[in-house]
Amino acid sequence: MTRQFFGTDGIRGRVGQYPMTAEFALRLASAAARVLAPEGGRVVIGKDTRVSGYMFEAALEAGFVAAGMDVALLGPLPTPGIAFMTQAERADLGVVISASHNPYDDNGIKFFDGRGAKLSDALEERIEALLAEPAITRESHALGRAKRLENAGEQYERFCITTMPAGLRLDGLKVVVDCSHGAGYKVAPRTLTELGAEVIPIGCSPNGRNINDGCGSTQPGLLALMVKGAGAHIGIGFDGDGDRVVMIDHLGNLVDGDQLLYVLAMDRLARGVLVGPVVGTLMSNLGLELALQEQGATFRRARVGDRYVLELLRETGGELGGETSGHILCLDRTTTGDGLVTALQVLAIVKRSGRDLVDLTAGMRRFPQVLINVRSSRRVDLDQAGVSEAVGRAESRLGRRGRVVLRASGTEPVVRVMVEGEDDAEVRQLAEDIAAAVSRLAAS
Repeated sequence: MTRQFFGTDGIRGRVGQYPMTAEFALRLASAAARVLAPEGGRVVIGKDTRVSGYMFEAALEAGFVAAGMDVALLGPLPTPGIAFMTQAERADLGVVISASHNPYDDNGIKFFDGRGAKLSDALEERIEALLAEPAITRESHALGRAKRLENAGEQYERFCITTMPAGLRLDGLKVVVDCSHGAGYKVAPRTLTELGAEVIPIGCSPNGRNINDGCGSTQPGLLALMVKGAGAHIGIGFDGDGDRVVMIDHLGNLVDGDQLLYVLAMDRLARGVLVGPVVGTLMSNLGLELALQEQGATFRRARVGDRYVLELLRETGGELGGETSGHILCLDRTTTGDGLVTALQVLAIVKRSGRDLVDLTAGMRRFPQVLINVRSSRRVDLDQAGVSEAVGRAESRLGRRGRVVLRASGTEPVVRVMVEGEDDAEVRQLAEDIAAAVSRLAAS
């Protein structure tokens, strides 16, 4: 079965346009309940700070209660916090209302199972198969109940602190934290302050419409300026739902997910605790792969999407993986990508080693990588003549010291063209040539 609604990270779209409507959310909750808890059970629902979150929260609550499930409303909480609370509350299901790094007029819905892990493709397909049916309403005696949990944030903060090495604190570190006016706007600054860091918060004043607007992990320019201007040791930038993180070193340079993965892997390798291969994706920088191989670590690539990184980690027995975007999985610490937990692991390395991020990332050379998004309102065959010829020419030029990746996005109506190699000008020209061929095909 081809999934119609679920992409690489749940269901996502423009609010008010199908499927991101209240009516669809109610049917989705009913379908999910019938698949995942047919005899009734318990579900937790959390959200980011988008104004539309109130609407979807109410619709999902109604659908689950009508289907016989008890509902615990968590309020604004990072996606990994919702995964944690799913386990802490012994729920059968966790629901996240968020469109991650997208602008505020988008929203999305994604699920965790009772272990705090994202659903498999097979389970999502079973849910989709029921979406054409009306939502069910059980008799009064079989309806669920709903309540709001007031201390979910505090529980998640305490959990994050436990992922730090015992007794290690962050006293003496000045940190700028950009929460993108999103779900982490309370828990991230409070956790870092509790651990002793001097925290300068930005992007922590959500109004329902400013999430990801000129800030956060996808737009870290302001964060870089603040780090240099305040003389901070490190800047930390989260996305709107708090599952991604990037950092800024004290010189104002961006440290992306590939570099963070390198820092984490090198520390574990040096301490003799690196388990299994390190897993990246098709989009991970070639420099990460080569740097890890030079140090004797195994690197594997999964399909794009943290769910596929997780699958490959489980298959290979690994514990550490992630994406360039900053979606990092530390499976010995938590069950899903967690921006705050990842940040704490990196800060622990800085404190324990006495080295700054400039030094810690020096062993990895980032290959020039150009990513061009080509908008396409329809699915295009990327193997057609024109595109395949442009890709072939590029691969011939790059040889073994470069890569070409073409893929349709699972969350946006775009085709992503990525080219990387040793020469920046050459990489950019090759990427533009391929993008032009894709654009011509999409317009034909």
